[in-house]
Amino acid sequence: MPAVRPTTTASSSIAARRRARQLAAASALVVLAAGLTLDVTPASAQATLDFRSQVRPTAPKPGPNADPQMLVQAGEIQYDYTNERVVAAGNVQIYYKGASIEADRVVYDQKTKHLQAEGNVRLTEPDGKITYGTLLDLTDDYRDGFIDSLRIETPDQTRFAAARGQRSAGNYTIFESGVYTACEPCRDNPKKPPLWQVKAARIIHNQAEKMVYFEDAKIEFFGVPLAYMPYFSAPDPTVKRKSGFLMPLATTSTVYGYGLETPYYFALAPNYDLTVSPRVMTKQGLLMQGEWRHRLEDGYYSIRASGIVQADKDYFIRDNGTTTPGFRDFRGSVETTGRFNLSPRWTWGFDGILVSDATYFSDYKIRSLQSRIGSEFFSNLTEGVSQLFLTGRGERSYFDIRALHFYGFSEQDVQNTLPIVHPVMDYNTVLSQMVFGGELSARANLTSLSRQTAEYNAISQTAYNNNTCSTSADTAKTAKDCLLRGIPGTYSRFSSEIDWRSRYVDTFGNVFIPFASVRADAAQMHINSDPSVSNFIQTGDSSDLRVMPTVGLEYRLPLISVHSWGTQTLEPIAQVIARPNETRIGKLPNEDAQSLVFDDSNLFRVDKFSGWDRVEGGGRANYGLQYTAQVNQAGAVNVLFGQSYSLFGTNSFAVGDTANTGLDSGLDKRASDYVARFAYTPNRIFSLISRYRFDQADFTLQRLEIEGTMSVDRWNVSLMYGNYAAQPELGFLERREGVLGSGSYKIDANWLINGAARYDIEHNKLSQTRVGLGYMDDCFLIGLNYITDYQYSGNVTSNHTVMLQVGLRTIGSTSSSSSASTIGTQ
Repeated sequence: MPAVRPTTTASSSIAARRRARQLAAASALVVLAAGLTLDVTPASAQATLDFRSQVRPTAPKPGPNADPQMLVQAGEIQYDYTNERVVAAGNVQIYYKGASIEADRVVYDQKTKHLQAEGNVRLTEPDGKITYGTLLDLTDDYRDGFIDSLRIETPDQTRFAAARGQRSAGNYTIFESGVYTACEPCRDNPKKPPLWQVKAARIIHNQAEKMVYFEDAKIEFFGVPLAYMPYFSAPDPTVKRKSGFLMPLATTSTVYGYGLETPYYFALAPNYDLTVSPRVMTKQGLLMQGEWRHRLEDGYYSIRASGIVQADKDYFIRDNGTTTPGFRDFRGSVETTGRFNLSPRWTWGFDGILVSDATYFSDYKIRSLQSRIGSEFFSNLTEGVSQLFLTGRGERSYFDIRALHFYGFSEQDVQNTLPIVHPVMDYNTVLSQMVFGGELSARANLTSLSRQTAEYNAISQTAYNNNTCSTSADTAKTAKDCLLRGIPGTYSRFSSEIDWRSRYVDTFGNVFIPFASVRADAAQMHINSDPSVSNFIQTGDSSDLRVMPTVGLEYRLPLISVHSWGTQTLEPIAQVIARPNETRIGKLPNEDAQSLVFDDSNLFRVDKFSGWDRVEGGGRANYGLQYTAQVNQAGAVNVLFGQSYSLFGTNSFAVGDTANTGLDSGLDKRASDYVARFAYTPNRIFSLISRYRFDQADFTLQRLEIEGTMSVDRWNVSLMYGNYAAQPELGFLERREGVLGSGSYKIDANWLINGAARYDIEHNKLSQTRVGLGYMDDCFLIGLNYITDYQYSGNVTSNHTVMLQVGLRTIGSTSSSSSASTIGTQ
């Protein structure tokens, strides 16, 4: 029996025998604390407490066999020896094993083994749950009893209330005429109905199952009933994973009609689960979906599958009689992903995807495992990737090797033209020791790929109009009309480079950066002799070796001036590079270096090609002037203007390969186009950066990008504008100009309005718009979005979607969407 330390106003002059009897009777109050603790670690106590501020007492450590002490504090303790009752009255506070009770009066009946607390009862359990009531009556083991005018607050900020509560079998709490909500009460008027609440004839909380059952329930918003359910259940607020139905999803679409998706979640074990999501649709029948997730000690993996036997596949026939990829009986997909740690520095993983056809995901609005959150509106998933990879990171090194297979999600994709990569490997390292006063680094790349069919793109208006360069077109293709984007056959290349770089600053502030490197490439090719391929590159088996040594010097002179209003820095930059000519231009395939954008970001790069398949050769000078100003209370301004000049040898950018990389880039002349940058950052909430490229002969604008962001007060705005001249030798036959903008405005603490639009200025048309309105607080969220997408997929030329999302905290969330599509011939 634990020791009891009462603090009371009763007389201290009672005889020792009576005092012992009193102590024995008062010790029965231990039952109260024992019933409250429910498998918690014992806590110590001290003589004075303030339970309303939740100050936990401390006490001397008990002996090895001693029970923890119980503290009882009251204005008066009375002992009824005849009826075997103990009465504590007057601001009663009891603390034992981490649990506490406060009441105006507490009575313990030893005969019936019942404990009764009366008046302003507050019961605080070790897990933080607080129970309020006017009368609490429980057995001494706390397995059975009742509470009048019950109100419970949990640590998860959820609340139960009932006219009467009853506890039975130690596991069940029954709320008669109960109310449940996760919303905070109104501070100004606590009696005002919360934003939402569930009223039920009975609410049953099964603590063993951790489930809450609602019978004859109504969901009210601001006290107004909006939904009735004779019965439903939900996990209690402490549950993070529980088997059961998830919130249903209602959708409507011209593809499949009205649909209702009802997911069921199986929490099979702490480390693996299964979700099955059947969707019943009025036009196309039953779509089954399932996802298995499994977490292991060293990583995790997931498997997701879906499939449907279409009830109306004729929907996917165009008006002109041609069919789209969806014209088939069965459509489905299987996906998997996994990530595993071999050690703190090494990780391996995989992704896999099999799809019946290219437009399956977009037609049925199925979210792929490879979709990225927040990317649905403006970057639809354009391809699926299957890969197996191994990655390692050191303190000054990096290694990555992976094999990849691509699956196109566009009707324009021809699967046989997409490469299979087997594998691609990248390695780089930086030595920690200095070599000849500089930093020595090394990097390497291995690329091996194969493709079944050649991929072409049109570069003349005639070829574009006549579809001359289509892979399936039975016409001769020449470099005059087409680019060979991808070779048919097998191509393997290994490249390595060693780079040395140092930095010297003299007493006048001149900065000299000498650098040197040597690179070697070895390639092995088997190019299929498909029709027209020999017009671009030699077919058959061949091998090649290429070496490129480079030396150079970069010079900078930062001139700094300090003023009362801030500082200015004017920095001339010059770079001279010497190396031999690039060899085998156009004789080797170009698979990874087709993207080339000449701007301020690569003006001073030694090799401006984006990949390994091309290497810049010939002598070159890069020069520019950079100005930076730091203005007090007004932010920073940065301006750069520069040009690149071919000094001697063959200009690599003036000689096109099978993809014409380098031509129309602004670098294909002896004196390149001018590039410039203007950036302004006045503070943390606003930024502006713009990039320019001007023709070197007449300053005609060739490329312009402006990007600005603003986050001030309740506004958050982002705007991007692009203007690009035609590059016919690269397949861009006309000027491209467009703007992409997005913004949001926080109306108040809970309401938010947002929108976004992408507009093609050159063709005077929108490509996508979105407008949304949302509300969110501590217990409720609702969002409404209207999206118009003009990107073509299948026989859909425009798609209008309305998305509605509603969520009740702890109960669940649901969403519905409605799509209307415009059908056209293609």
